[in-house]
Amino acid sequence: MPSVVLLNQEGKEVGSLQLSEDIFAHAEHQQAIFDTIIAERAAMRQGTQKAKGRSEVSGGGRKPWRQKGTGRARQGSIRAAQWRGGGVIFAPTPRSHAIKVNKKVVRLAMKCSLSEKVSEEAFIVLDALNLDNFKTKSLVKVLDDVNSFGKVLVIVDQENPNVELAGRNIPYACVSDVRRVSVYQMKNADCVVITEAAVKYYEEVLK
Repeated sequence: MPSVVLLNQEGKEVGSLQLSEDIFAHAEHQQAIFDTIIAERAAMRQGTQKAKGRSEVSGGGRKPWRQKGTGRARQGSIRAAQWRGGGVIFAPTPRSHAIKVNKKVVRLAMKCSLSEKVSEEAFIVLDALNLDNFKTKSLVKVLDDVNSFGKVLVIVDQENPNVELAGRNIPYACVSDVRRVSVYQMKNADCVVITEAAVKYYEEVLK
């Protein structure tokens, strides 16, 4: 059963935490991670791109000139695609880019991502994370004290306005509630800073 050092906000060791082997020491499954990230990235797309097709542009109700005898190419409408102001061929229309992924696959991908961070020793657990104010330097100090590195994903067990506002202006940090963390965020981060309560949440939900 893996274990990690439990730190406080000042970076001092206050104990150790035993982690569930099924969740934080799971075997790697690249296909589950790939499928989940593709679906999460697709869900980020708005799908609102729109252009007008031939039937949607205005004008062009009659044939511009007679079919034969003019010496010019035959034309049926001045709103055909080859005309200026004409419609777009195979025009994009609003649609959903959502891709369905089974819940079991998503859970498996999250287990693999968490296990990878633990094995890489890029998993820092805090007993709690509370800020008296929402100043950026307050959260920066905490991240420096706990020796975080690279792109940092801060996971809190519940919505914390001060922490979220403090992390909004840090280019290398992302603060998220444990219920909204995605596999893409987990894989994109170099280091994960998580509260003890959030670890317990994962052990209950992913078991």
